[in-house]
Amino acid sequence: MELKDARSLPSIAQEDLRFKVIKAVSNGFIQKDVAQLFNVHRGTVSKWINLYRKNGKTALKSRMRGRPPAPRLKGYQAATIMRIITDKCPEQVKLPFALWTREAVQQLIKRRYTIEISLWTVGRYLKRWGFTPQKPIRKAYEQNSKEVQDWLEKEYPHIKRRAVRLKAQIYWGDETGMRSDHQAGTSWSLKGKTPVIPCTGKRFRINMISAITNRGKLAFRLFRGQFNSMVFIDFMKRLTRYCRRKVFLIVDGHPVHKSGAVKAWLSENIEKIELFYLPGYSPDLNPDELLNQDVKSNAVGRKRARDIDEMEHNVICFVSQRENNPELVKRYFHKPSVIYAA
Repeated sequence: MELKDARSLPSIAQEDLRFKVIKAVSNGFIQKDVAQLFNVHRGTVSKWINLYRKNGKTALKSRMRGRPPAPRLKGYQAATIMRIITDKCPEQVKLPFALWTREAVQQLIKRRYTIEISLWTVGRYLKRWGFTPQKPIRKAYEQNSKEVQDWLEKEYPHIKRRAVRLKAQIYWGDETGMRSDHQAGTSWSLKGKTPVIPCTGKRFRINMISAITNRGKLAFRLFRGQFNSMVFIDFMKRLTRYCRRKVFLIVDGHPVHKSGAVKAWLSENIEKIELFYLPGYSPDLNPDELLNQDVKSNAVGRKRARDIDEMEHNVICFVSQRENNPELVKRYFHKPSVIYAA
């Protein structure tokens, strides 16, 4: 005889069947015979008995199936929650979270409207509202929003117009350091067994200064010592030799970029190159930062150099490949925060 699937019965019939099974077992029938009598699986009978012994009759009563007939949150409530998630961080609304997780949104709803919603339902709400889990961008507290707005709306457009008028080439420059212990990516391994990657115990580092254009040009130089005025001036000399047109170089506010030696050299070479500065604490506005991340992740983080010479070789090979492929360099300008420079 084919066993009955109690889940296919109406809710009231399911509840009645459970109580009949409990009554039969309570009257002295063994579970095996009760299962045959009511044509249900023996494991189901055992499950109902355990629920009854643990929580009483309330555990066997029927519950509402499917989604609630109406949303738990009203329209204006959902709109308010969406606005808070979009405009504020959890800390700003006094929640003990750094990021907007489902738990954080769950607590926000409970605190604001005294409505308790499961994490699963919170996730469904977020998906319906158009939210997706994403890696956040770090932004310094010191960044001045007005300076950033002026840069995007006034300063850079002015630089761009001057570059067109003078037939100059706009470069975006930056410096970065790479350490031998930098690691990127993940490795498959058995659950509970962290993979071990053999590498040298020595720590060494090299530095790189680079500049890119939205047309796909790339210039770079590696150096092992400290970044100083002489290194920067030497790079600018190479850049002006590499580019036949006048160079407009946009960099951050590093002290070396504004040193007296650099200013003196620039004044002597004003016909070849001019320097412009990004707003303070705004690396997200510099597309060359994306080249730095690319090099650190793929040329250093995913390879294990045994010494500084091997690491330098890996970096040179990787950046040279980018230098010979302008289309890849252009992709650094596709990120929303730097697309204004594309």
